[in-house]
Amino acid sequence: MVQHEIPPVFDENSRVLVLGSFPSVQSRKAAFFYGHPQNRFWRVLSAVFGEPVPGNVPEKKALLLKHKVALWDVIASCDVTGSADASIKNVVPNDLSVILSTANITHVCTNGQMAHKLYQKYLAKEIDLPETVLPSTSPANAAWSLERLTEAWKIIRSI
Repeated sequence: MVQHEIPPVFDENSRVLVLGSFPSVQSRKAAFFYGHPQNRFWRVLSAVFGEPVPGNVPEKKALLLKHKVALWDVIASCDVTGSADASIKNVVPNDLSVILSTANITHVCTNGQMAHKLYQKYLAKEIDLPETVLPSTSPANAAWSLERLTEAWKIIRSI
């Protein structure tokens, strides 16, 4: 069983909650979200908000908070082989009340289909907020270019 040890990023001004599935091996080593250099999350978010790509964890947190975006994952712990979402078993979901009791979250966005499926299975019934499934920023989602991802993710500016 692998534990999720990266705390959520949010403050009382956060309005949109972006949920991934579970941190990759690289993210767990980096102790922060989307730590794999090929994952396009930080490049996409920077382009969406017209900001420079953050280079370190404090800059990444500042980008999120400046634009009222909270960030976490659906899963608190699970059995997983490497970073493969398809191998995830024995899921224990995160308790989103940590964020929802502090921030005025009005919308949930899931980063990819696996995060969406996990969110629907484990959390959506008790959250009761609108959800938008965004295309995964993972390098495994090679069909989506950086430009196409950025266009799709721009919806978070108007949520």
